[in-house]
Amino acid sequence: MAVALEIVFLVRVLGVRPAGTGLLIAVASLGGVAGGVLSGRLSRRIGSARIIWYSMLVLGLPALLVPLAAPGWRVAFFVIGMAFMWLSAVVYNVAQVSYRQAICPPRLLGRMNAAVRWVVWGTIPLGGLLGGVLGTVLGVRATLWIAFIGSWAAGWWVFFSPLRRVRDIPAERGLQERGLEDQRAPGSGVPGHGGRELPGGAGPQLGD
Repeated sequence: MAVALEIVFLVRVLGVRPAGTGLLIAVASLGGVAGGVLSGRLSRRIGSARIIWYSMLVLGLPALLVPLAAPGWRVAFFVIGMAFMWLSAVVYNVAQVSYRQAICPPRLLGRMNAAVRWVVWGTIPLGGLLGGVLGTVLGVRATLWIAFIGSWAAGWWVFFSPLRRVRDIPAERGLQERGLEDQRAPGSGVPGHGGRELPGGAGPQLGD
């Protein structure tokens, strides 16, 4: 919803010129670069599992500055808010993908990733459509409030899950060791499957 309206917000509401619009979006995108650089360090300091909800509720909180942006010096609220949105998104995705791949049996990684992407990526066009409809009916700024508050509040689903009581990804080392043992299993038809071939002679499914 937010990304579908960000250019409309900058140009029509904040009165930013086209060149300035591109510059502000580029600068804000550096937050994603910072997230990629800092994700490992933050995970070690905060916890590789805890960082999942922390990235949404704490690192993502400054994103609420975006709807507060206004013409003049308060355009900086847009840059700061979007930068933190991208930073938190990258840190979150690194953490949650690592968590999913660590706890999922290797032979199910492909199916798990396909299911998750179908649900997550499948909602993106619906969000863009909804953002356009609400932006027309309620206004761009009001829709951005709904989008950013909704995105931030989604972190509470994770916070109140069993994951809240876990600091680090559980049994990651054990799962890796089990995978190595399966690969060493004698007479294995497919590496990593302990001698069991997949139906139809298919190879092991790997997630990204």
